Amino acid sequence: MKSCSPFAPDTRIQRFGLATAVAAVLLPVLASASDYHDWKERMADIEPATYQCLKATEPVVIDGKLDDAAWRNAEWTSDFVDIEGDAKPRPRFQTKAKMAWDDNYLYVSAILYEPDVWGTLTEHDSVIFQDNDFEVFIDPDSDNHGYFEFEINALNTFWDLTLPKPYMDMGSADNSWEIRGIKTAVSVQGTLNDPSDEDRSWIVEMAFPWEAYGDTGVPEEGDFWRINFSRVQWQSTVREGSYQKVPGTHEDNWVWSPQGVVDMHRPEMWGYLVFGSEVAIDAIQSRGSRDAMYSVYYAQRDYYAKHEKWAKTLKKLGLKRLEGQVDLNASKSGYKASVTDASGTWTIDHVRHVEGPDRN
Repeated sequence: MKSCSPFAPDTRIQRFGLATAVAAVLLPVLASASDYHDWKERMADIEPATYQCLKATEPVVIDGKLDDAAWRNAEWTSDFVDIEGDAKPRPRFQTKAKMAWDDNYLYVSAILYEPDVWGTLTEHDSVIFQDNDFEVFIDPDSDNHGYFEFEINALNTFWDLTLPKPYMDMGSADNSWEIRGIKTAVSVQGTLNDPSDEDRSWIVEMAFPWEAYGDTGVPEEGDFWRINFSRVQWQSTVREGSYQKVPGTHEDNWVWSPQGVVDMHRPEMWGYLVFGSEVAIDAIQSRGSRDAMYSVYYAQRDYYAKHEKWAKTLKKLGLKRLEGQVDLNASKSGYKASVTDASGTWTIDHVRHVEGPDRN
């Protein structure tokens, strides 16, 4: 009897989970037949971005103005790039973000430049990416599991959801999850839904309460989370006095920390959000051990797809070069691969769950 595959069937990308039918239309299936090839050729050379998040000395007023002291003291991120990174052209419009924190909230703001600001969705938990939107992805414990997604449009309508693990690893989104106590605001530098003039930008401002993220608690100076931002931008035209999407076109995906592939649900590619002015460099996994660990993970996906079982040796994965660096233990039900660097020992399993050194 054939074993049951632990992978999402028939697709390389399930960016939007709760709207699978929509995603099938919006996102082309990746041409590559090899997950390991995608890792080595498109992802491994990308260094995740890092942001040092300063603690606010007074609460931030969420009004879409960005005139608080916390925002004046915070640095802008680098400009967003295409989700695939340098493999694609620079975005048509500029996007950048800021972050701050205090004992009650994680604050996120962003400015999205564009000449035509529009939105249509007004119902909470709509599939917001069907409009132009701004998205936040957060993994508090940096283990690729139990992470959170938030999407907001220019009408200040948002969608909040959580995933136990990535879609590729048979995760499914929980759309019932709500961020209790969240504060959001949007301001438009121009006129919303008015094609008769040219707009400048729109600003989003958000306060995420710490209690929304379970038992994580308030971070301490030097802690870090994984985080990324995405901007979905549709090509639009004006018909009969209103904005319409250009037929036959796909959305653009612009991000802070490039993913390498068109899939936001690769948490290993997200940036580092460092709380405070600095973090010990040896607290973050080295590039070499990261490459070794995910080389095994993606090679195992290819091996399982072909053989319907897990490889028990690195040689069978074509990774003999990693012998002595990676400890691989496989069984019928899964595997664990461990690698040690200056920060400690890191372990990944067959559903991409990562266990890292205790940072406490």
